[in-house]
Amino acid sequence: MAQHNELGKKGEQLAVDFLIENNYDIVQQNYRFDKAEVDIIAKKDNILAIIEVKTRSTSDFGNPQDFVKPKQIKNLVKAVDEYVTENNLNLEVRFDIIAIVKEKQDFIIEHLENAFYHF
Repeated sequence: MAQHNELGKKGEQLAVDFLIENNYDIVQQNYRFDKAEVDIIAKKDNILAIIEVKTRSTSDFGNPQDFVKPKQIKNLVKAVDEYVTENNLNLEVRFDIIAIVKEKQDFIIEHLENAFYHF
């Protein structure tokens, strides 16, 4: 597996662990619809958190969250609309980003709630 793919998988696992530690229930990982993949769907209280995980080996080229582009957001919203409809859910939906940067042997995790809004 390519090194960036391994880093991405590690980031997703760190994000899952982080969410569980913060009392989220992981509902589903890697949900796919059309051209979109939702990294993590989690629930806390009465909120369905849609979480995009961005992991970088360095922040030299920008913060991880800066790499979530409008087209990706549009595809995520479409996928989540389908997910909510097919599962007949009646919950508040929130879009979050978990940004992870590797620093030496550690990982810095930042959870950005309400990182973007559907439009």
